[in-house]
Amino acid sequence: MSKNLVIVESPAKAKTIQKYLGKDFEVKSSFGHIRDLPKKGMGIDLATFSPDYEVSADKKKLVTELKAAVKKAEMVWLASDEDREGEAIAWHLADELKLKPENRKRIVFHEITKNAILKAIENPRDIDQNLVNAQQARRVLDRIVGFEMSPVLWKKVKPGLSAGRVQSVAVRLIVEREKEIREFAPKASFKLDGIFLNKTEQEIAAKLKKDFEKEEDAEKFLEKAKTTEFKVLNVETKPGTRSASAPFTTSTLQQEASSRLGYNVTNTMRLAQRLYEEGYITYMRTDSVNLSQEAIEDAKKQITSEYGAEYSSPRNYTTKSASAQEAHEAIRPTDFAVKSIGDAQLNRLYQLIYRRTLASQMANAKIEKTVIEIGNASLPQYFEAQGEVIIFDGFLKAYGIVKTEDDDEENNEKLLPKVSVGEVLSYKKITASEKFTRPSARYTEAGLVKKLEELGIGRPSTYAPTIQTIQNREYVDKREIDPQTREVIRMSLVKDKIKKEVLEEKFGGDKNKFVPTDIGEVVNDFLTDNFKEILDYGFTARVEESFDEIANGDQKWKEMMTNFYSKFHPRIEDVEENADRATGDRLLGVDPKTGKNVHARIGRFGAMIQIGETEDEEKPIFASLMTGQNIATISLAEALELFKLPFELNEFEGQAVSVGVGRFGPYVKWGETFISIPKGEDPLSVGQARAEEIINEKKKADAPIATYKGDPVTKGTGRFGPFIKYKDIFVNVPKRYNFDNLSQSDINELIDAKLEKEANRYIQQWEKEKISIENGRWGPFVKFGKAMFKIPKKKDDTKYDAEELKDVSLDEVKKWITDQDKNAFAEKKKPAAKKTAAKKTTAVKKTAAKKK
Repeated sequence: MSKNLVIVESPAKAKTIQKYLGKDFEVKSSFGHIRDLPKKGMGIDLATFSPDYEVSADKKKLVTELKAAVKKAEMVWLASDEDREGEAIAWHLADELKLKPENRKRIVFHEITKNAILKAIENPRDIDQNLVNAQQARRVLDRIVGFEMSPVLWKKVKPGLSAGRVQSVAVRLIVEREKEIREFAPKASFKLDGIFLNKTEQEIAAKLKKDFEKEEDAEKFLEKAKTTEFKVLNVETKPGTRSASAPFTTSTLQQEASSRLGYNVTNTMRLAQRLYEEGYITYMRTDSVNLSQEAIEDAKKQITSEYGAEYSSPRNYTTKSASAQEAHEAIRPTDFAVKSIGDAQLNRLYQLIYRRTLASQMANAKIEKTVIEIGNASLPQYFEAQGEVIIFDGFLKAYGIVKTEDDDEENNEKLLPKVSVGEVLSYKKITASEKFTRPSARYTEAGLVKKLEELGIGRPSTYAPTIQTIQNREYVDKREIDPQTREVIRMSLVKDKIKKEVLEEKFGGDKNKFVPTDIGEVVNDFLTDNFKEILDYGFTARVEESFDEIANGDQKWKEMMTNFYSKFHPRIEDVEENADRATGDRLLGVDPKTGKNVHARIGRFGAMIQIGETEDEEKPIFASLMTGQNIATISLAEALELFKLPFELNEFEGQAVSVGVGRFGPYVKWGETFISIPKGEDPLSVGQARAEEIINEKKKADAPIATYKGDPVTKGTGRFGPFIKYKDIFVNVPKRYNFDNLSQSDINELIDAKLEKEANRYIQQWEKEKISIENGRWGPFVKFGKAMFKIPKKKDDTKYDAEELKDVSLDEVKKWITDQDKNAFAEKKKPAAKKTAAKKTTAVKKTAAKKK
């Protein structure tokens, strides 16, 4: 057995490190945190803010294995990452594995190379409790905010919602940008472009230096230009330079990978993690743009050998952010001699990092800018042509140029013909085009990361999970927004004649940008109205600064928590008691048929339209909004169209056919089967022929693909991915199977495993009472209807095992349920039949699509 045990977070990292250490070292992985706050309950003593950490059920076996390995080792080396999260992992390991200070050493490295690992072994340190406390402060504060704010949302908005310190601020940014776009009033002006010719008929494209607000002013200018002799008024040529950007930080890597490679933030971080763990790049979570002297020297050698000495310009960059976390390097290659790697997807990101790092150590690009002024003293404004020539490409040789969405549409990188002052030019064409001002663009993932970083909200490790969370919670999405159409005027002066045209222009369309959902807007408005400080950008940034101070040892974390909670909790109580319910209600107008008000609002199943008031004797009627519609923008006419759904069609093959819209979108209902209408298709346009087409497509898709023990097996794709269906059993198909070409042995294997799992699911079952004792992921539990209940400990304070639970009586189980919910069995006796009957229409409409 090895004398030394090294514990890292990931198996990939363990595998790479094991290569560099001899037989005296064994490297094992903790697979991230081995313990955390409990999944159920807050897990924090609010009097002292002491966390109640526990080893999760899926890590118990691993912890047992690590404890066994620790007993056999003379020294344990804790080698998790050198950031707050990594330090906390090391601390939890030391505590849970009961490592004594004399038998443990903490080692850190920024890159997984042989030199870095051996150097870390030679320079161990102890666990940095300040970094651990900073991580604990973040974890505890975010748990408290989430656990106390979320129930307020359940009560005041809709069950099942969540709030979070950083996620809610990210949603606020997206909601505010959307409101800004909606309220934006575009202003029109006329921009003039001219194409001029010199004596040798070479073209010079130029722009008039002033825009005209009115059409008639632009037209007057064109009239005057008809008879004007255009001359070169001035030519100015001056040298300029372009310098390379600093090496990548986490944030800039995410932004550049998005614009150059089209990678989302989560994918970028997943690939960067692999590159780091396999030893290709330095640590990928960093705020620093600093490079080590060794890296600068290595880059210099590579640049000199590949491009020549004139391209080398070694330099170091300093981090502008005062809150940059931990003294890491920027993200860079560990070995500049490695120019590419085998895996295609990894290589694309590696190449980006490699070229950016090289470029940061290369000479500035030298350019020559030329500006030509064209006009006549008789004209009130002159045209200007701009050109740019690269004299020496410098860093551009390695990195090139990429345009961003904020760049001007026109590219100045063009060569202008030689002209002299006073030279007469003729115009080929002068165009006056009506242009409208545009609102700020919606956020891309990269844009949102940039904004969060600018505001000091979150840190490198939080950007990807935050962006993922707000999408998972369905507060924002990236749905495609169809463009609108408007008329624009264009006047062209060609050969002394002015031609006027009215053209159509599309505007306002978007895709792959963040748009808030209805529930996202309602939740945001409720939180900003009632928790102004928590949603305040400055406050969120100040909290991050407090974490930095704790990490530096300048503040005690529990004091920070006490100060925060003393203001936060009273606000929670006040809002819970006094705030009004939030539904995002918007009065659209009056229904011409009934004379009743038409509202758009959030209901139990999401955004909906309501005709009538809840207090009316005749209950309101409801309709769900369709994909692409939202509460804030839907018109009265569009809302009333929704009440044409559902509608009946003729029977098909002896079964009733109807078209409707439900919780999961528009559908065709055939008998008891709900079939989704393809995305983007208007359900109101679905007639008998189209409905039958949709049904036949469904029948073809649902046709048996095989049999299992004589019964048919079908397949499909649902909310949770691809599945096969046998009798009434749905079996998820993991990615390792080829879903398009499942073999009979694949099908047998999947169904066998599912049946075995189902057979082991129930310890005891009382079908009539809808009560069962079941095996769950975290151990046995009681299920009553859809509700789940804990199994209490025995009198001797030990847990029941599965064998003992087989003998527990139904009465005993009912007592366990009522101990946790006094009204569990009483609810059925409540005389609320009339009330529910009145809402039956809604319930049918809302739940209909759920059966799909």
